[in-house]
Amino acid sequence: MAKKLVIKVTAGQDAPERCSQAFTVAAVGVASGAQVSLWLTGQSAWFALPGRAAQFELPHSAPLEDLLAAVLESGTVTLCSQCAARRDITEQDVRPGVRIAGAQLFVQEVLADDVQALVY
Repeated sequence: MAKKLVIKVTAGQDAPERCSQAFTVAAVGVASGAQVSLWLTGQSAWFALPGRAAQFELPHSAPLEDLLAAVLESGTVTLCSQCAARRDITEQDVRPGVRIAGAQLFVQEVLADDVQALVY
């Protein structure tokens, strides 16, 4: 059984290097065979919407859209329910494959056996 990697990213356009690092680690985790769960919180919540990741630019980094697509293909992407509510984002608004869930599920994932958790 693959190890699980739970990554919570709070940064978006406001802290592009931290944001890019979180998505890069998530995509590399997927490529390495880890079971990846990427949580979008705070300013990264906007990347749950179609087209938003494609607008992100950071020199010398992989396109955020490609990194997110890799995680969506083989991992789980979750938008924080409170973050979604504060931004008036609903299930109908998010890109395919993104779920909306709250702190209870995040804690459940982090406390599971064989889990590594990272916060950016």
